[in-house]
Amino acid sequence: MEATDRMAAPSAGTARRERSGGRDGRRSSGRTSALPHRAAPYIVRNIPTYDILGEESLGRIEAAADRILAEIGIEFRDDPVALEHWKAAGADVDGLLVRFEPGMLREILKSAPPSFTQHARNPANSVEIGGKNVVFAPAYGSPFVMDLDKGRRYGTIEDFRNFIKLAQSSPWLHHSGGTICEPVDVPVNKRHLDMVYSHLKYSDRCFMGSVTAESRAEDNIEMARIVFGRDFVDRNCVILGNVNVNSPLVWDGTMTNALRAYARANQAAVIVPFILGGAMGPVTNAGAIAQSLAETMAGCALTQLERKGAPVIFGNFLSSMSLRSGSPTFGTPEPAIGSMVIGQLARRLNLPLRCAGNFSNSKLPDAQAMNEGTMSMLSAVHCGANFILHSAGFLDGLLSMSYEKFVMDADFCGALHSYLAGVVVDDNTLALDAFREVGVGKHFLGCAHTMENYQTAFWDSAIADNEPFEKWDIAGRTDAATRANARWKQMLADYQAPPMDPAIDEALVEFVDRTKAQMADAWY
Repeated sequence: MEATDRMAAPSAGTARRERSGGRDGRRSSGRTSALPHRAAPYIVRNIPTYDILGEESLGRIEAAADRILAEIGIEFRDDPVALEHWKAAGADVDGLLVRFEPGMLREILKSAPPSFTQHARNPANSVEIGGKNVVFAPAYGSPFVMDLDKGRRYGTIEDFRNFIKLAQSSPWLHHSGGTICEPVDVPVNKRHLDMVYSHLKYSDRCFMGSVTAESRAEDNIEMARIVFGRDFVDRNCVILGNVNVNSPLVWDGTMTNALRAYARANQAAVIVPFILGGAMGPVTNAGAIAQSLAETMAGCALTQLERKGAPVIFGNFLSSMSLRSGSPTFGTPEPAIGSMVIGQLARRLNLPLRCAGNFSNSKLPDAQAMNEGTMSMLSAVHCGANFILHSAGFLDGLLSMSYEKFVMDADFCGALHSYLAGVVVDDNTLALDAFREVGVGKHFLGCAHTMENYQTAFWDSAIADNEPFEKWDIAGRTDAATRANARWKQMLADYQAPPMDPAIDEALVEFVDRTKAQMADAWY
């Protein structure tokens, strides 16, 4: 049973009313801040990007990437179709190794859209990816979860659904994400079905599908067709797939087959090298950036060879490492400043950008976690990233998804909404009438201008304690993590599922059950 194009605009009015009511409920806890952009499904930045390199330096990095592509090349393993695509496009294919003439990939990439809409089940929550738009999505891929009550443990499908509910309940996140944590209590070959069903059932925001096998990517795309309609999906992006390069300079067939499955269906692949400086790439920033550019351009170009005009996101994940221990390090300054350059390079290619996120190596939602996360997240904001994965919950070098850090990070995303809004200059914000009313040497607390603007003037944290020391002392001296612990529990208690057409739900369940029945459980 498959939905038709009636799902191209699913339950818009009902969903909007549900969503509005949810926000009102969440604001009923004594907080009065209601900034207008809280209601927006994504951010339109009103501050410029931070461009740190001039034309000469950018040109040298691009030239280095061209030399890597032409002289060293990239291997494409276990995907003969990809090799045939490259041969047909004029690349030099020698076995698995593919070399590219300078400028070849840039020419292919001209067909990729500079921006696109990812449609949500609730049209009010659709997002624009590219241009001046910024979309925050939760962290992705952790095998463990943790909280202050139960500590660190393997993730389950219940944890997975809890994080979807927390993302749906946050006014500051825009996207449901993908593999928010690995539900290890579900067989490996079947969990992609339960994960995407959970995204569709418990959220009405945009989401991501599986990339761990071509068949799993196709299953998830088929589930999207059930919800949105086959014709609508063929014409519009409704699901993303996050694919990783096997750095250095290897694309393996698991990833390229999934990449091509998304592109073939006109869905967006997010192309992401993971370069650990000193291990999977040079220890120096410029060399790692040139490698990242080469690897990402190749992946992005392959989507266009599979289906010209398919949406694609230029991704990046630079990281450093401890050269004493060999351990990865996250939230450090060198990858953060490197992200600024990646942003410039992506804009020169006219492609949407996924870059950086709220990274941390800390094992607790503590000062280290927030210091590292802020460093990394601000680099994503300033480099011009359009889709920011890992915006909330990232701990333990991405090995653990933290309930407390999730809500602390989502709170910080709220601050970034105000930060990215910039400074509005108009008659109201210049406040000349307030100066006339108050005069010299008096306060503005009770004047008409303050009363008219106080609810929207400042962002109001749901986690921070801004009370006097004495009130904080009497209330139990709680720290931010303890307050976040109470916050996520209350959010889950208050969560209300967005409405879904029962016929669509029935069709999804039937597809999941039928697909699972066709294979035995596999746990690795």
